[in-house]
Amino acid sequence: MILIRTTLVALQQANQTGNYSVLRGLTAPEFQKSNSAEKLAQSFASLRAKNFDLSGVVVLDPQLTVLPEIYSNGVMRFAGFFPSVPMQVLFEMQFFPVNGQWRLVALAVDVAGSAPAAPVNATPNPALASSYTPTPAPKSSHSPTPAKAASASTATASPSPTPSPTIPEVEVRTRKRAASTPKP
Repeated sequence: MILIRTTLVALQQANQTGNYSVLRGLTAPEFQKSNSAEKLAQSFASLRAKNFDLSGVVVLDPQLTVLPEIYSNGVMRFAGFFPSVPMQVLFEMQFFPVNGQWRLVALAVDVAGSAPAAPVNATPNPALASSYTPTPAPKSSHSPTPAKAASASTATASPSPTPSPTIPEVEVRTRKRAASTPKP
């Protein structure tokens, strides 16, 4: 729950100030290499344009629609929503451990009407997480064991057609709500 809240608060602060450098700083090193703060600002422009205050997530408990799952490559993925009224915050996140801390490698967030619904068709592709192969990070004098970093490519607004097993992609997108009836 802490990962969910801190990530969404960082996104709220980035949207509020227009400065995405702190949000970028919470991501895995390889993701940072491929995604500037300016690129993150572009990725979240439609969410920012909705002018919805995400900070309410600090007092609500999220409802998970995808329970936390750790893939064999170490990526942890989960999704859900905050049951707020009149709008709900929908999210999906993926993290990878770097130097003993979970670092963000994929994020999809949107706000929608208060009828609970799992995110549909605009989530980070689980195949990307399951095909992800960590690469060693440069050795740090602060860490007694070699650290692992996430490999990432450019943030995209839509999923790539076929993820490569040797060069996995990480996506940062805002969610689009499907026009279908929500399922319990």
